[in-house]
Amino acid sequence: MNSVANPMAGHPHGEMRRDEREITDPQQIDALLRGGRVMYIALSQQNVPFMVPVFYVWNGTALYFHSARSGTKIRILKENSAVCFAVSQYEGVIEDDIACDFEARHRTVIGLGNACFVDDDAEKLAMLHQLMGRFTDKKFTFPEANLKATQVIRIDITSMKGKQHGF
Repeated sequence: MNSVANPMAGHPHGEMRRDEREITDPQQIDALLRGGRVMYIALSQQNVPFMVPVFYVWNGTALYFHSARSGTKIRILKENSAVCFAVSQYEGVIEDDIACDFEARHRTVIGLGNACFVDDDAEKLAMLHQLMGRFTDKKFTFPEANLKATQVIRIDITSMKGKQHGF
């Protein structure tokens, strides 16, 4: 498995409060990122937060998503490439007789990274084929006009942590 070298080390948000819930196995983090469908990306422009959900691809070392070439997310990323991302897997509720003791069975990966605009057509095409392959077995070609209109962004991960509960 290709993976970020010790992805949990040095996370700037400090230690997890409930360390018994931390996912320390890189293979479990890899499985969660491969199995997730939607990633939430948090951006910041002049201390104003902006969050957006995107479909994504995880290749074992980096996360990829696509976008139109213009818009709020692109404008912010051109000014500030730092991102925070989250992928969650919700598995249901752990019930209790007391309302406040209900809990969610879930797994989450949260990380930090830098967004890079992908200009290499081969890298861009590989990501788009992988993305479509997550949703269908149908094979596609991507006309030149569509490729030019599409911006692919790679998140180079600087740190990430996993957390789980109820497993």
